[in-house]
Amino acid sequence: MTGNVTLSYFILSSYLNVGSLRYLCFTVTALLYTVIVVVNSSLILVICVNRSLHEPMYMFLCSLFVNELYGSTGLFPSLLLQILSDIHTVSAPACFLQIYCLYTYGHVEFCNLAVMSYDRYLAICCPLQYNRRMTCQHAAVFITAVWLYSFLKFLITLSLNLRLSLCGNTVNSLYCHNYLVAKLSCSDSEVNNIFGLVGVTLTVLVPLLPILLSYMKILAVCFSGSRQTRQKAVSTCTPHLVSLLNFSFGCCFEILQSRFDTSRVPSLLRILLSLYFLLIQPLLNPIMYGLQMSKIRHIYRQVLGHTVLPAAQ
Repeated sequence: MTGNVTLSYFILSSYLNVGSLRYLCFTVTALLYTVIVVVNSSLILVICVNRSLHEPMYMFLCSLFVNELYGSTGLFPSLLLQILSDIHTVSAPACFLQIYCLYTYGHVEFCNLAVMSYDRYLAICCPLQYNRRMTCQHAAVFITAVWLYSFLKFLITLSLNLRLSLCGNTVNSLYCHNYLVAKLSCSDSEVNNIFGLVGVTLTVLVPLLPILLSYMKILAVCFSGSRQTRQKAVSTCTPHLVSLLNFSFGCCFEILQSRFDTSRVPSLLRILLSLYFLLIQPLLNPIMYGLQMSKIRHIYRQVLGHTVLPAAQ
């Protein structure tokens, strides 16, 4: 497709022709989405209905689980429809809406993990001041700032992309991707490029600085503190570090794949890598935090006991 055109749809070109295996792929994908929704929703419910969990740390976790539902819903319904479809197209409004959902999901995730690293720093390095410096009100302000900053920041990016004239409609991905759509532009995109560089810098540096500073101070306390302090640091920081590293690796896979030629990589591997941060993170976080935090485990069992046992009787 050449020339300046007004696009009404995009073609997603990364889907493989798997024939009758599409039904197996659909079933597996639907099952994964169901698990993500059930597990994250149940943990949100547990945190919301139990007053003993109305603490800053669990408020941040609740924000994290809400974001997993948000990001998954931005991907999976569309993915399930595309798996069953013979023609992999998506309308332009739906495409840009998906871009907005997935990119704000990624930004909220990174910023939320940054705020949680600061919370862990206060709990380990300033335990006597923690209840004063990190109240529920402070946590609510942090969470609100994370979501508003992420939504407003990418709203500007999306509005700049909407003004571009596109000379193609084929997106080499399983879902709508901001960078790949912008590459289709045949109009002056200098403003977009400048804001894109500034945006990427802000997206990386704003969350990364508090993460690095927090963990530098945590490590300093661990090396100079007692064995009990080190054990506390390990137990409270392990889920956060695993979540942070997993999400960072997933984002790196996606950035490398979208910006460099990966035609030599097997198609199935490329598909799995492109879905990694949108699939593994929503599954990993509830498992990691649910297993690691004994308070959540205990209350979760109580909730299940009250709902399942009466029915069994």
